[in-house]
Amino acid sequence: MRTEFDRELEERLVRYAAIDTQSDEDSSSAPSTAIQLELQQLLAAELTEMGAAEVRLTDYGVVLATIPATAQGAPVIGLLAHVDTAPQFNASGVKPVVHRNYNGGTIAFADAPGLSLTPEVSPELAKKAGHDIITASGTTLLGADDKAGVAVLMTAARHLLANPSIPHGTIRLAFTPDEEVGRGVDPRLPKDIAADFAYTFDGSTVGEIEFESFSADGAVVTVNGVSIHPGTAKDKMVNALHLAAKIIQTLPHVTMTPETTGGRDGFVHVYECKGGSAEATLKFILRDFELEGLAAKGNLLRQVCATVAATEPRAEIACEIKPQYRNMRYWLEKDMRPVDLARAACRDLGIEPVSVPIRGGTDGSRLTEMGVPCPNLFTGMHEIHGPLEWVSVQDMAVSAKLCLRLVERAALG
Repeated sequence: MRTEFDRELEERLVRYAAIDTQSDEDSSSAPSTAIQLELQQLLAAELTEMGAAEVRLTDYGVVLATIPATAQGAPVIGLLAHVDTAPQFNASGVKPVVHRNYNGGTIAFADAPGLSLTPEVSPELAKKAGHDIITASGTTLLGADDKAGVAVLMTAARHLLANPSIPHGTIRLAFTPDEEVGRGVDPRLPKDIAADFAYTFDGSTVGEIEFESFSADGAVVTVNGVSIHPGTAKDKMVNALHLAAKIIQTLPHVTMTPETTGGRDGFVHVYECKGGSAEATLKFILRDFELEGLAAKGNLLRQVCATVAATEPRAEIACEIKPQYRNMRYWLEKDMRPVDLARAACRDLGIEPVSVPIRGGTDGSRLTEMGVPCPNLFTGMHEIHGPLEWVSVQDMAVSAKLCLRLVERAALG
């Protein structure tokens, strides 16, 4: 079903997705990449043009804006989406393609003839016959994660500002950088957003209202070997790459990896190996829904490093583990009102809400931990972080309608 929001959502997503905003976990700047500021500056200008109040780009890279209340006594609600795209796949030179009135079959990619998107590959696609589907051209990700959320919130904001007869409390918008590298929520953001509770629009399938996420740690393993010319290396060289490979090989392979786990199972994921024979660095992410399980995975990684180190006393192996975010459920289960409000708004639209644990995290995980309860809501994006990423324009429209209904219902009590 076509809606009044379809054309605007399509235009916004296509325009925003074409702007390179890939974040970089190895950067110490805030935001991690200056290119993210191009979209942030555009959003600030658009918010100002549509009449939002208190529009500003903070010195830590977040765009903040206010939609003033049209009803008294309503809670202050924060609405968030992130502008950065994932570092794991090419995100430069994105060319969005709109496949109108999808016929239910195979979607081909202009720049990658061997690539195809089908309902067999992405089962949710089977339900979208007749929808307008947006993909990239085959050599990049699309960036619907989370520019679909950005487009949804910008469309909803424009509608609320143009229709002051809609009752709602004060709404605080926040567009964050660096979510994909775990740095989207600066310690100053909770005070700056000044919301009673908030929602991230960073979810997938229509109807999903998420209040449980992984707990996450990041680990860096540094292996220092003994370097010497290979021509005279006998009994002297200690190859750091060999030891790094032993660490990877010793960790579980048929269990406890992303490709072998699902549901509520956590994992240990090595996602980067850099270096040479003298020194090598391995980067891991550790994930579990429970803190005990997360700690166990950290202990396992330390034990494996110690075991490999014991086989070669001339080498030095260091394992540093740092917390990233924690399961938002630990806080939200104590006060489910934001979740219940979103569920009621969803049912108002004739959609039965579904809550499944997120096998990842959002800015809402950190924001909730820092005192602003923040469930995650759907936007319609699928197959994220890769060339098959897609989103339905009509599903984004449902997300925008949920946003509008949610703030209205909060004002009506």
